[in-house]
Amino acid sequence: MSELIASDQTGIDLNEIVTGLNRYLRLRTTPIGMKLFERAADMEAIPRIRRPSAIHTTDQIVGMAARNGWTVGITADDLVGAQCSTVIGLHPRSDDWLSGKRMRGVWYQELDDARAHQEAMDVVPYGRFEAMVASPLTSGRLNPPDICLIYATPAQMILFINGLQWTGYKKLEWGCVGESACADSWGRALASGEPSLSIPCFAERRYGGVMEDELLMAIPPAYLPKVISGLEHLSNNGLRYPIAPYGVNNDVRAGMGVSYDS
Repeated sequence: MSELIASDQTGIDLNEIVTGLNRYLRLRTTPIGMKLFERAADMEAIPRIRRPSAIHTTDQIVGMAARNGWTVGITADDLVGAQCSTVIGLHPRSDDWLSGKRMRGVWYQELDDARAHQEAMDVVPYGRFEAMVASPLTSGRLNPPDICLIYATPAQMILFINGLQWTGYKKLEWGCVGESACADSWGRALASGEPSLSIPCFAERRYGGVMEDELLMAIPPAYLPKVISGLEHLSNNGLRYPIAPYGVNNDVRAGMGVSYDS
């Protein structure tokens, strides 16, 4: 795990962060946190923790937190297979997992392509963690989470990214593994400590309840005060959500002149 995730996450008022996100972006879906635990007993000690009574995908566990507002804890035994548990570091990147044989003929025509997909996935290194919890940020039960998961429409998400870039500008670059896009979001963010955007995949939408117009940002909480501050400045400049259409036929100078000096 990165040093950023391992430390420097305390002292952030997540209730205030969620209030700011809703003020500037009007999110439809509950912002949640995800946290890995070295001992399953520590996961089970969280107040009002829910434990699955059936086998699920990680997408469903995330969906229970984001769509139902639940705090849910899992171990590898609660997940349907290694594809899910490997991404969050609860199962090794075994030869069987890397082979991609279960994906051949389903998502990829050739076994070589399926294997290349598995090798391209960002995952948490195996051996340190036994459990994971997903919970709404405002519950305060993860204190703090390793990462935050924020679902938003493309229009909301670009303003979120603009807020992140308001100070300390950095070009943000991400990849897309296709199916198993959880590797692009929570897998990459947990492993790298960096903001990680994804296009949620078929499984996330079918099993996790992700809406067809939603993108997912996985981001360590230490970045979020910066995002809110940036969104405030953008809003003060008239750059806010919802983005009102100007009209394709209108003279653009009147609109552009509000924001930019001639």
